[in-house]
Amino acid sequence: MSSLQRSDSSAQPVELDALTFPLHGSRLIEASAGTGKTFTIALLYVRLALGAHSTEDETAFSRPLTPPEILVVTFTNAATQELRERIRTRLVEAAEAFLQEPDGAPGTAPPDDLDPLLVALRDQYDPASWPACARRLQLAAEWMDEAAVSTIHSWCYRMLREHAFDSGSLFSLELETDQSELEQEVVRDYWRSFYYPLDAEALAEITQYWDAPTEGRCPLYAAVRPLLPHSEALHRNRDAALDHDAPPPAETLAAARAERDARLAELKAPWAAWLDELEPALEDAARRKAFKGQSFNAKSRANWLGALREWAEGEAIRPALTPTAWKRLTPEGMAEIWKEGTPPLPEAWQALAALPEALASLPEPRADLLIHAVQWCRARLEREQERRAEMGPNDLLTHLDRALNGPSAEALAQRIRQQFPVALVDEFQDTDPVQYRIFDRVYRLAENSPETGVFLIGDPKQAIYAFRGADIHTYLQARRDTAGRHVTLGTNYRSSAAMVAAVNRCFAFAEAHPPGAFLFKESDGSNPVPFTAVKAKGRQDALTVDGQPQPAMTLWQLDADEALGKGAYMGEMAERCASRMVALLEGGRRFDAGFDDGERFRALAPSDMAVLVNGINEAREIRRALARRGVKSVYLSDKDKVFASPMAGELEAWLRACADPEDDRLLRAALATPSLGLDLADLDRLQQDELAWEARVLQFRDYHRLWQRQGVLPLVRRLMSDFEVPGRLLATGPASEGERHLTDLLHLGELLQHASQELDGEHALIRFLAEAIADPDDQGEAHKLRLESDADLVQVITIHKSKGLEYPLVFLPFIGNHRPTKPDDSPLRWHDAEGQLRLSLTADEATLAIAERERLGEDLRKLYVALTRARHATWLGIAPLKGLEASALGQLLSNGESLTPENLGDKLTALKGNEPAIAIQPAPPATAERFTPAQGDGELGEARLPKRPAREQWWIASYSALRIGGTLLEPQAAPASTDLPESPGESETLPEPTTPLEATAFEVMDEPRDRTDPDMERHRAMARQGDISRESGVYKPVNEHFERDINAVWPSADRSMHRFPRGPGPGTFLHGLLEWAGQHGFARAAEDAAQREDMLARRTQLRGWTGWLETLDGWLGGLLSTPLPLPDAGPLRLSELTDYQVEMEFWFAAHRVSTQALDAPVSAHTLAGAPRPALDADTLNGMLKGFIDLVFEHRGRYYVLDWKSNHLGPDDDAYTPAAMRGAMAKKRYDLQAALYLLALHRLLAARLPNYDYDRHIGGSLTVFLRGIGPATASDGRGVHAERPPRALIETLDALFQGHGPTATAHSTDAEAPA
Repeated sequence: MSSLQRSDSSAQPVELDALTFPLHGSRLIEASAGTGKTFTIALLYVRLALGAHSTEDETAFSRPLTPPEILVVTFTNAATQELRERIRTRLVEAAEAFLQEPDGAPGTAPPDDLDPLLVALRDQYDPASWPACARRLQLAAEWMDEAAVSTIHSWCYRMLREHAFDSGSLFSLELETDQSELEQEVVRDYWRSFYYPLDAEALAEITQYWDAPTEGRCPLYAAVRPLLPHSEALHRNRDAALDHDAPPPAETLAAARAERDARLAELKAPWAAWLDELEPALEDAARRKAFKGQSFNAKSRANWLGALREWAEGEAIRPALTPTAWKRLTPEGMAEIWKEGTPPLPEAWQALAALPEALASLPEPRADLLIHAVQWCRARLEREQERRAEMGPNDLLTHLDRALNGPSAEALAQRIRQQFPVALVDEFQDTDPVQYRIFDRVYRLAENSPETGVFLIGDPKQAIYAFRGADIHTYLQARRDTAGRHVTLGTNYRSSAAMVAAVNRCFAFAEAHPPGAFLFKESDGSNPVPFTAVKAKGRQDALTVDGQPQPAMTLWQLDADEALGKGAYMGEMAERCASRMVALLEGGRRFDAGFDDGERFRALAPSDMAVLVNGINEAREIRRALARRGVKSVYLSDKDKVFASPMAGELEAWLRACADPEDDRLLRAALATPSLGLDLADLDRLQQDELAWEARVLQFRDYHRLWQRQGVLPLVRRLMSDFEVPGRLLATGPASEGERHLTDLLHLGELLQHASQELDGEHALIRFLAEAIADPDDQGEAHKLRLESDADLVQVITIHKSKGLEYPLVFLPFIGNHRPTKPDDSPLRWHDAEGQLRLSLTADEATLAIAERERLGEDLRKLYVALTRARHATWLGIAPLKGLEASALGQLLSNGESLTPENLGDKLTALKGNEPAIAIQPAPPATAERFTPAQGDGELGEARLPKRPAREQWWIASYSALRIGGTLLEPQAAPASTDLPESPGESETLPEPTTPLEATAFEVMDEPRDRTDPDMERHRAMARQGDISRESGVYKPVNEHFERDINAVWPSADRSMHRFPRGPGPGTFLHGLLEWAGQHGFARAAEDAAQREDMLARRTQLRGWTGWLETLDGWLGGLLSTPLPLPDAGPLRLSELTDYQVEMEFWFAAHRVSTQALDAPVSAHTLAGAPRPALDADTLNGMLKGFIDLVFEHRGRYYVLDWKSNHLGPDDDAYTPAAMRGAMAKKRYDLQAALYLLALHRLLAARLPNYDYDRHIGGSLTVFLRGIGPATASDGRGVHAERPPRALIETLDALFQGHGPTATAHSTDAEAPA
C-alpha cells in the first residue's frame, strides 16, 4: 500500500477498497456526503469479525475479533442504534453469503440477492472454511446486543466505572444529566462570597451587569453557565502579561475604577479653561452674527456648555448632551453653521468629536469579573461533584482525559487497548480536542502501531456543529497525525448523476478561489480541507414534469433595482417558492409530475419535498406561505422547546384558574385565552350576567376536583373537550399551525402529568410550568417539540438537523441569508495559529475578523451540507441581498467581491459554466394557486366498538377476584381507572390490586358504610395511607365535611372502636396503621407512645378524624400488647415478634384451575365443615397473586395473619368464636387463609432445608380489629385461629400445578368478562 504514504494534500486522494483496506494502525477515512459511510463501516466490521483469509493476508487484523472487542463510537443515541442494526444486518447478510454451497470455483455467479462485495469477500476465503466463517458471523450477529457500539459519553462513563482503580474514579459515580441546580447553587455561593462584602458603589457597578445570582432579568448564572466548559479557553485567551488567574472582584473593580478615574481626569482636564474661553467667544460671535443663530441659539448654548461644565467639574462619566448637541459640537457641525471666519478654539471641537470614542474605550471590568466568576465556579463545581460523587455529561470526558494524563495513564491506556484492540470513530469531524486527546492517548495515532487499529471516519466538509463544541481544527490535527494514511470514499450512492455533477461544479468553482472552497488553502497551495469531485453511481428513477426531465440544480434569480433587505428577500422568496411548490404538487396530483424509472411512474407528493432553513424565522415565513396555498408542512428542529410554544402560556392561565376558581381575575384571564374561543361579546356577557358567571365558576370548581382526583392530564383533555379546542385550533389559521398548537398542548399535558408525580399540589405544578416557560432552553430532551403529524406533509427542517438525511426534492429559498459576527456576540470563538480554541469576551478588530472568517468557513460547510441532501433536484433562491458577498453563497460566487444587482447575473453565469445540470431561471412568479390534495376513499367514520366482551385466555387473578353465588370476576387487561366503583353492583369488573392497601379496599367494598359522600369514600379507599404527602392533595378539601358527617352519626361521647367509621376508607386506614407499626417494629411502636401518637395525629388530621385520636392510640397500643391465641400453641403478643415480614407479596401459576375443585377441599377441611356460599363455577388460568398482611415465625413455626376491619356488631359480644366463624364462612375468608398458607408452604419448601408441613407450619390467624379487647386473651374474641391439615395444602398445591381436576370449557355467556 505504498500509495497510502503520499501526504501531499494536492495529490489525487486514494480511494478506499473495503476488501483490501488495512485493518491495523491508525487511518483516516474521508467520506463525502452520500458515499456510503455506514455501509463501509459495516463491511469493515465484518472483516474484523472474520479475521485473515490466509496467512499471507497482511491487511487483516492479527486475529478475529468479537463484537465486545470492536469499539464503534458515534455522537448521538439515535445514530448508535441505527449503526448497531446496520452492522447486525450486514453480519447476517455476510453469513448467508458464506452459507452458499461452493458449487464451482471462486467467482461462480452468486444468487441475484447477494451483494457482489460480500461474494468477493467470500471468494477470498478457502471454500472449506466457509461454514466456519458463516458460524463466526452468525455468532457475531447474535452478540450485537453486547457490542461496544456507543456514544463517546457513554463509553467514557463505562471506562471510568470499569477501570476505577486506574482512572482514579469512585466506584459509585452517579451520572447527573441535569446539573443546573448544582450550578445555580455554586453561582449563589460565588455571589455571597464575593459580592456581598462589596461597598454600595462597587455593588452598584456589579448590578449594571447582573441584577441577581440566578434569577431576574439578567442573572450572573446566564452569563457563567455557557462558559463553564470553556474556562481553560478563557484563561488561555488572556494577554501574556495577564496569563494568571483573574483577580477577585474587589481588586478588579478598584483597579478599573482607578484607571478609569485617571483617564477621565485626563479627558476633563482642559475643559474648564476651554469653557472659560468658549463662552464669551461664542457670545461675541452671536452678537456679530458670525453663525446661524437658529441652529445654535442662546438656550442651546447655555444648556450644552452647561452640561459640559457640569461634566468637567463633576464625577459623571459622560456629559449629558443630546444627540443634536453631539452632532453640532464638532468641527464639521460648527463649520456647517459658521458664516464669518472660523469657530473659536478649534481644539475643543476636535476633542469633543473624539470624546465618545474615548469614553467608549474606558476600562470596562465586566470581562475580568466574568472570567473570575467562571474560573471560581468551575473549580467549586468540580469540588462539589467530587463530594457528591456525581458527574455531568461533559465531566465524563474531562475525567477520563485527566486520568489518561495522570500517574496511571499508561496502565489505563494499556487496559483499554486490550479491551478494545480496534476502534472505529464515526462522524469524526464532530469531535472536540478533549475527545481527540482521549483516543490519541489510548491508541497513539502518530505511532501507527500494528497491534491496534483505529479508524477515523468523517467528512471535514460537513463539520457544522461548532456551537456544540465540535472543532474542525481537531480533525486537522488528526489529519496531520495520520499523514500518508488517508483514503476517501469516492462514489456517491445517494443522488442522481446530474445532481452530483451540479454539486461538483459548484464547489470545484469555489475551490479555484485563492482560499479554496472552504477557506483552508494556504499561499503555497497546500489545503488540508480540499474539495474533491466524487463519482456518481446514479439512480434508476428521474424527476419528470410533463414528461420532461428537470435540471438537477435551479438557481432562481430575483431581479431588483437595488439591493434588498433581509425582510424583503425572505418575503419575496417565500411567496415565489411556495407558488412553485404548489405548481409541482398540482402536477403530481394530475400525474404530470413525479418520478419515472422507466417501468413505473410515482406521482410527486408533499412528503417528497423538503425546505431547508437556518432557523425558526425562516421556517415560519415559508410555512405561512405554504399554508396560505393549502399546503400542510411540519417543522423539524433540534432547538425549539415545547415550553416556548404559545400554548404553554395559555395552559398556565387555564391551570391557575382551575386551581383557584374563586379568583375572578384568574378565571377571566383563562376564559380570555384564544383557544377557549370566547369572543368579546361572550366575555362582556359574563361581566353583566351573574348567573352565567356563577355557572363558569362552578364549571372550574368541577375542573379543580377532577384535577385532584385524576391528575392534570385528564383535566387538560376535559377542558379541550368542553371548549371544543381541537376543532377551533384546526379550523382557524393555517392548518399546519393548528396541528402544531394541538400537538404542543397534548405534549404539555403529558409533561405536566409526569412532573406532578414528584411535586406536591397544584400550585407546585403551576410554579414548575411558569419556570419552564421562563427558561424553555433549560429543559431536557423530552421537552423538544414533537412532530405534529406523520401525514403526507412538506418537511421544513434546519440545515443542521438535515445532516445525514436525504430528500427527493430540496428547496433553499433563503440560502443567501447569513448573520455576520458582531462585536457584542460575546463570547467570540476563534482559533489561534496553532489551532487552539480561544474565547474572547471583548473583541478588537483583528479578533473580530478571525471570528468572522471562521463563521464564513462554517457557513460554507453548511452550504455543502444543504446542497448534498437532494436525490433529484435542488432549487436555490438568489437575490441581490445587502451584504450577500459576506454569505457562504456570496463567497462561492465571488470570493468576497461585492455583489450588486448589476453583476449578480454574470456571477451566476460564471458559476454555471458549461454544466448542463445547472439552470439559471428567473424566480417563479408568486401566484394565488392553491393545492387541492387528492380525495381519499371517504371521510373516516366513528370508531367501531365491540358488541361482546373480549375473553382473555390467560390473566392475573387474586383472592378479591373470586366471587360467590354468581361469577368470578377477571381483571381488566388494560390499566384501570383510579376510581373504584361505588359498589360491587355498579361494575362487574374490578382492576387487579397493585398495592396491599388496594387489595384491602377491594375485600371490603361491599361492607356497610357510614354516611359519607361515596365519591369521597372511593378516593379514600384508593389512597396510600403510608404516604402522607400524597394524601394531602386528595383529602384536604373534604376534611371538614367528613368530620362533621361522622360526628352526626356517632356522638363524640361514644368513641369505642365499635363506633369507628365503617367502609373501605376506614378499613384501609386501619391497615395502614398496622403496616406502619410493622415497618417501624411492633416492639418499638408499642413502647414509643410519643412517636405513635405523633403518627396518629398527622393521619387523623388529614382524614378529619382528630376526635378519634385518643381512641385509636389506646386501641393500637392495646393491640400490640394483647396476647393473640395461636392454633395448637400458647398466645403471642405482636410486640414479642422478631422475625416477620409485613405485606408479603406472592405470585404463583394457575393452570386451568377449576374454582369448584378449589372450593371443595377448602370447604371440607376448614371451619369444621360448616356450610358456606359456593364459588361460582369458572376457571383460573394464568397467575394468582396476593398480599399477606403479616407472615411471622414463632418457636420454629411459621404463621400467616390477616387483618380484618369488618364491623360485626356494636360491642365485644359480636366477636365470639361462633360469630367470627360465621363471618369467615360468609365472606369466604377461609379460602383466603388457605391460599395464603399455600403460598407460605411453597415459599418454605423452596427456601427452608428439611421443610415439613406438620413441623414448620403453625397455621393462620384472622384478626378482627374492632373485636380486640380484654376478652381476647381469655376466650379468643376477635381472633380466628386455625391450622388446616396437611392434606388440604398438598391437594391445593397439586391442583395449581395442574395435577388435579381442571375446568371444562364454559360457554361464553357463562364466563365473566375479562
